[in-house]
Amino acid sequence: MTIIIQSQEKPPIHSFSPIQQDIYRALDSSPQPFYYDSAFVLEFELLLREKLIQAAYQLHESKAEFAPFDVSRFNPQIWTKTKYGYVLKPYILPSDAIRDVFQNSHLYAFECSTAIVLLFYKSVLDSISISRFNTLFQGLLVWDWNYDQDLGIDTRIGRDFIPGDVVYFYNPDFQHPIWTGENAVYLGNDRYFGHGVGLESERGMIEALNTLRKPGATQDAYLISQHSRLSYKYLSQFARRAPQQDYHSSIMQLL
Repeated sequence: MTIIIQSQEKPPIHSFSPIQQDIYRALDSSPQPFYYDSAFVLEFELLLREKLIQAAYQLHESKAEFAPFDVSRFNPQIWTKTKYGYVLKPYILPSDAIRDVFQNSHLYAFECSTAIVLLFYKSVLDSISISRFNTLFQGLLVWDWNYDQDLGIDTRIGRDFIPGDVVYFYNPDFQHPIWTGENAVYLGNDRYFGHGVGLESERGMIEALNTLRKPGATQDAYLISQHSRLSYKYLSQFARRAPQQDYHSSIMQLL
């Protein structure tokens, strides 16, 4: 058992949604211990990971296209294109801008790393106070791995993936630089989502990238031993807290 909560018992697994239960089991069976100051922080991590997985499915089903920067598109009523990326117009709330990516997806075209950052923002928006979100993420600049430091993205070595982690499939013999690799959300049960490739198993991701290699390529694409995660402990302070801060508080009270 690797979920360790300071001075508290672990919350009962049946109190969580099916997706959260899968995440809980992955955390609790990991060779790496996971320490929490309170059950509330654990519940928040389960919620935020679930929201990231749900956002990945939502983006997969959307009309957002895959595109390199020179032919990329963002809704021009909300974003201004610069040489560094897309900047939020000053009179637009960050929460409205992130929602627009999913609500008006036909107006958007971007590559996989930008997709991951947008998914991170969407999952946080769906998990914390909207007013806090708009305070934390003013003046958004979005493209590639540009992101606000309040996301607290942490990248570590290892293949102990938990559902809701972001991983990277490297394609060393790429033909076009945009297919150097594919950033993907690990959904659990050997399922991954990467914008541009879609929903695939590990083998499916590799086979898709192998079709995008230069002529005469000899090296297969592969999943590297690395994963990225949000700063769950830091972000939990901005959650919509239930009146009583203990594990008896339902996760639904955070919504």
